[in-house]
Amino acid sequence: MQKTVNKASERKAAYIFILPAVVLLAAFLIYPSLQTVRYAFTDYNIMRPDRIVFCGFNNFAELFQDKDFWIAVKNTLYFTILVVPFQTVLALALALLISSRRRGVSIFRAAYFSPQVTSMVVVAILWTVMYNSSPDSGLLNARRFNLGLVPCGFLNDPNTAMNSIIFMSAWQGAGYQMMIFLAGLQGISAEQYEAASIDGAGKIASFFYVTLPGLKNVIQYVVMITVIQAMKLFTQPYVMTKGGPQNSTRTLVYYIYEQGFQKRNFGYACAVAAVFFVIVISLSLGMKKIIKAE
Repeated sequence: MQKTVNKASERKAAYIFILPAVVLLAAFLIYPSLQTVRYAFTDYNIMRPDRIVFCGFNNFAELFQDKDFWIAVKNTLYFTILVVPFQTVLALALALLISSRRRGVSIFRAAYFSPQVTSMVVVAILWTVMYNSSPDSGLLNARRFNLGLVPCGFLNDPNTAMNSIIFMSAWQGAGYQMMIFLAGLQGISAEQYEAASIDGAGKIASFFYVTLPGLKNVIQYVVMITVIQAMKLFTQPYVMTKGGPQNSTRTLVYYIYEQGFQKRNFGYACAVAAVFFVIVISLSLGMKKIIKAE
């Protein structure tokens, strides 16, 4: 009888402790998501909330015929496909560099991780200055000019704008994945490396036959979270290019913001957000299925 009472008390205490989290989750995630789906089927100008008209699937029909939407999809996928392997490899390389216990290595750990704790807006502004097309004010073009090279319009050229954002984003975000890889490296026992060394394996062979297999689950996790973060690209195009030049950096999240808050077409923006949600969930489930199959 006493055990039953104790279990009931523990269960009640557990519910009390999780209640604030459930309330916050419902208020700031579940309810807004449901409202987004609801407004996706309406003609809703954000400046006239008193005139919300149900329009059925009109927003979705217009959406799939909108070439700007497909440009945003293409740009988002292009960014994701390139930044995920680049950032993952960069983070792993940094983790390998600082995994040793040599003197002063903590300084490099802090230095490599510092861009991650810096506001993305600040980082984007700094890199915008660095990418400036003028050799007089752009740091990178000043270096190119000193080397006798022609200045490059990093953010002003449709062919290089997204690639410039990809490089900056990988540099800024690699610090977080680096710390995850560092924790994974510390979980690989030294005996495995000793056994590989006894078998005649060098550093390269040890990396491929000991380090990578030992980091398999970590790599899968890092790739998953990096893909999700990459799909949400917004701050960099907003601060650095405003979606240009020639729509070359307009992403899905930026397109949602543009439609909802600049053009005041909130119902259409909600339809784009609903489709974007389906894309992200489908991509996540597909990656999860592939990982389970492996």
